[in-house]
Amino acid sequence: MRGEDTMHSQSLKLAVGSLVVGVIVLGLKYFAYWITGSVALYSDALESIVNVVTAGVALLAVRISAKPADANHPFGHHKVEYFSAVIEGVMIIVAALLIVHEAYGNLFNPRPFSAPVEGLAVNGFASVINAVWCWLLITRGKRVRSPALVADGRHLLTDVVSSGGVVIGLGLAVMLKLPILDPALALLVAVNILWSGWQVLKESTGGLMDEAVSDATLKRIRQIISEHADGALEAHDVRTRHAGKMTFIEFHLVVPGEMSVHQAHEICDRIEAALHEDDEHSWITIHVEPENKAKHSGVVVL
Repeated sequence: MRGEDTMHSQSLKLAVGSLVVGVIVLGLKYFAYWITGSVALYSDALESIVNVVTAGVALLAVRISAKPADANHPFGHHKVEYFSAVIEGVMIIVAALLIVHEAYGNLFNPRPFSAPVEGLAVNGFASVINAVWCWLLITRGKRVRSPALVADGRHLLTDVVSSGGVVIGLGLAVMLKLPILDPALALLVAVNILWSGWQVLKESTGGLMDEAVSDATLKRIRQIISEHADGALEAHDVRTRHAGKMTFIEFHLVVPGEMSVHQAHEICDRIEAALHEDDEHSWITIHVEPENKAKHSGVVVL
């Protein structure tokens, strides 16, 4: 329980930090757009608005996911983080479409922009802040197994990449005196954001659809069951799914017909303890069956 509370505390701090960093970066990027009038920098600032909104959604999701199980949600509230990631994906796509609308109008009538050096410097500084924070979100979000924080970090990573492209491209536009590069870069940013939104939606819907663990993780789970099921005959129909930081594992354990309930229960306890040691956030359900239910397939007991 203490480990669970620690992870929640870390997740909450990261979520609050994302909101604060998002507001700071938004202010810097909008200031860069205001002093230059650049459509590309406008697109960068618009994406930062999405960052602030999604950070707020992620914070709410982290708080709700930490609630204990109740009568209406006996398996907990972990899946709410996937809903957060879906909202983030939709917001990212909306931002990309708004950028396309703004950039398209300026593509045929590009306007010159002022104070380009100062604007690019401010935007570059904001991008450095985002780069450091997205690294923290992704690495620590994975450590505390928070889909909402990882999705937020990956979105920030696309923001860093697109911002870097904008700074380089606008620098070239100033040197070559080609103002048309400004809306063209904004369109490229929009395409990059669209791809990011699609990736976030794809991963989050996988969690909502009870996607199974990876093949490598499933192989490890089966191996643990095999090594700690001494006294049983076999284990079959091993099924898994993810829900936020939780991993749900379910399987049928076949035991000799003459085995007592107490003996079968001891085998189940041993398997559960080993699985929990491998993953403290696992939720295990074991169905004990007599030997006439054996399928002679699945996990062989060592």
